[in-house]
Amino acid sequence: MLERPRRNRTSEAVRSMVRETRLSLDNLIFPLFLVDGNGQRQPIASLPGIARLSQDNALREVEQCMNLGLRSFVLFPAVEDALKDREATYSWSRDNFYLRIIRQVKKEFPECCLASDVAMDPYSSDGHDGLVENGNIVNDDTLPILARMAVAQAEAGIDIIGPSDMMDGRVGYLREAMDQAGHSQVGIMSYCAKYASAMYGPFRDALSSAPKFGDKKTYQMDPANQREALREAALDEAEGADFLMVKPALMYLDVIHLLSEHTALPIAAYNVSGEYAMLKAAAERGWLDHDRAMNEMLLSIRRAGATAILTYFAKEYAEKAVGR
Repeated sequence: MLERPRRNRTSEAVRSMVRETRLSLDNLIFPLFLVDGNGQRQPIASLPGIARLSQDNALREVEQCMNLGLRSFVLFPAVEDALKDREATYSWSRDNFYLRIIRQVKKEFPECCLASDVAMDPYSSDGHDGLVENGNIVNDDTLPILARMAVAQAEAGIDIIGPSDMMDGRVGYLREAMDQAGHSQVGIMSYCAKYASAMYGPFRDALSSAPKFGDKKTYQMDPANQREALREAALDEAEGADFLMVKPALMYLDVIHLLSEHTALPIAAYNVSGEYAMLKAAAERGWLDHDRAMNEMLLSIRRAGATAILTYFAKEYAEKAVGR
């Protein structure tokens, strides 16, 4: 036999030499859940190892991660119900603890990269990503609300806003609003292919942001559809997106790859809470080797074409990488 592929697998040195896909800490973004107050570290039962953090503990967490070489974070606010209303007005309030923590993190760690979440659901008394009128999520009237939210985040110091709402036309609307407010340097990581997935349960536990009625199928994508993601991606790219996001990641590797083949923009993928929780539960029962499965999961997302991976495994991966 002239062709023996096993010759390129004979040792770790050879395998490393011919390895096609490499994953580094530069590819990872660590999600952090934020709460108001001080001294708060509230464990999330459905996300083992992850907690809601008040400002003091969030700063410690960022410092620890930075020391490990992990520099990028996406921030999510867990807002008390008393502060929520149908128009999400707390999202741009000067008293918003989320905006205050952003300012403090950027003050103490100006070299880090902070991404945000732009959607109404953390602040909405209805629990939906858009404005509710007569039981319907209305698209165009949601856009000014998202714009005020995005501008407030940009003013606080966010580097990349993340519109996760899936309203039509929101990328262009937010780009114009931020440019007019003097924030043309702030990027947009558009959740262009966010699916109506069953894998978001632990995230909604973390933020208490489940919809108060119905579901999100009129604005999030049908899990059966792949080519529709190309249409969403083309629209967001034309409107000024700087990254294109696929969410969830693991069950939509085909979509990540499809988008990576059709755009020059970097692709981000969200390794979501349900994907994280599945592996944690299986490893806890001894059914899977946690570290090997974690590495394989993250590598699969990178191999599919993702440049940036939002993952709850980021800090663990960084700790293992530093320990090697």
